[in-house]
Amino acid sequence: PALGLFLFTIARDPLRIIILIAGAFFWLVSLLLSSLVWFIAVKASDPRDEPLQKGLLIFGVMFSVLLQEAFRFLYYKLLRKAIEGLVALSEDGCSPISIQQMAYVAGVGFGLMSGAFSMINLLADALGPGTVGIHGDSQLYFLTSAFMTMVLIFLHTFWGILFFHGCEHQCWWEIMAVIVMHLAVSGSTFCNPLYVGSLVPSYLLMAAAAAWAYLLSGGSAQNLQRFLLCKS
Repeated sequence: PALGLFLFTIARDPLRIIILIAGAFFWLVSLLLSSLVWFIAVKASDPRDEPLQKGLLIFGVMFSVLLQEAFRFLYYKLLRKAIEGLVALSEDGCSPISIQQMAYVAGVGFGLMSGAFSMINLLADALGPGTVGIHGDSQLYFLTSAFMTMVLIFLHTFWGILFFHGCEHQCWWEIMAVIVMHLAVSGSTFCNPLYVGSLVPSYLLMAAAAAWAYLLSGGSAQNLQRFLLCKS
């Protein structure tokens, strides 16, 4: 589904591809900085202290989420400047891409890069040694991880729309809602290997974020009905 979004809505437009790649780069920089903080914290702590290591893991996840949202805000500022430049260069005084479209493409860029790294981690685990579930653990590890990766890609897409809308209209509570949802989804992964505890809340939040983003983008129930019935 995420690949479908890219192929049908982004791949044919060079400007959207540039925005997507830049968004993926911003996510990568946030990952690099959070990884650096995590590396220093682990090296400076006692590896035999299990409660401390668990606390550091929780701190690392929460810090990474906050850093990702900070870089999303920086990317919004950069794109706002880019729109002003595009308007100045255009002949008709209009930007070739709206801030709503930028928000969508930037969100897809964040999500695709996040999903790519999740997939890389899964492939690294798949190298072995051992067999999934050999010690009585769930054998659905790879399947549930795939579903979790997909929901995170879509959530980043919807969060991008909500976050940019909040910045554009100075609705700071929308930005806070995105941060809270991101923290909640990331925190739910600590329920694993009880995968129901992470997948079900994540997909419910995805449905809520999708409906919210659809309405903020100008969607309506009538438009949705026309789409489902294939009416113009």
